[in-house]
Amino acid sequence: MDRKVIWADAALSDLESAAEFISKDSPAYAAAFVLQSLESANSLNDLAERGRVVPEFKDETIREIFVHSYRLIYHIEDERVAILALIHGRRHFNTAWSERKR
Repeated sequence: MDRKVIWADAALSDLESAAEFISKDSPAYAAAFVLQSLESANSLNDLAERGRVVPEFKDETIREIFVHSYRLIYHIEDERVAILALIHGRRHFNTAWSERKR
């Protein structure tokens, strides 16, 4: 089933922050990371259920896929997939999640 993929403002902010952090060491790698993140998110338009259920939520509609060390967290809806967050895997999830309004 094809669904529209949308990004929450907080998730876009997460992506921007990650790119800024990565670009301190390598602007080229940061650009590649952004492209891969966008492509990974867009691939969820079909077979969004392939990601694992986010263990912290235990909700079948909130899932994640990994982009390198980052957790791309999304919500599956009937006609769309909403990208909710992009959180580094080393961060404490509850802290990272509560730092922003979702």
